[in-house]
Amino acid sequence: MKPGDHPEFFRFPAPEGASRESTIVLHADGRFTHDGEPVERRDFHDALHRWLRVHPDDGRFILSNGYDWTYLRVEDTPRFVTSVKGAPPGAPTLVLADGTEEPLDATTLVVDAEGALFARVHPEQQEARFLRHAQVELAPWLTPDEPAAVLVGGVRHAIGPRR
Repeated sequence: MKPGDHPEFFRFPAPEGASRESTIVLHADGRFTHDGEPVERRDFHDALHRWLRVHPDDGRFILSNGYDWTYLRVEDTPRFVTSVKGAPPGAPTLVLADGTEEPLDATTLVVDAEGALFARVHPEQQEARFLRHAQVELAPWLTPDEPAAVLVGGVRHAIGPRR
């Protein structure tokens, strides 16, 4: 059993002389920085995506490895789609930066003013941004008509504007 399994884990104060606040930032492009410097070690960068959680009391984003936790700043979305698997007419499977996979819920697709695509993922229904490569991999499901839509399992799903 890890300390993070204890029901009061996220209510424990920081160790003496320490703070639960950090200078870690998750940027809109899926990169992490610490003290303004990029996190360059790929294994650590990937671990940060896996450790991302929501504090159960205040709803702020935290990083928790099960032994300790800290707050971080999330610039835009907490989740990122790194690739898309599958082939039409079946549902695409999203591969997320935290290493998990899940079927696309096409009803949640939205696009922002810059053309970036987003979908809701995880049980928490958090917004995930498609990284460029993943967005290109979704192309086989796109319909040629306007407005933008995907065709999944024979059903057309419009891609709405991100609000």
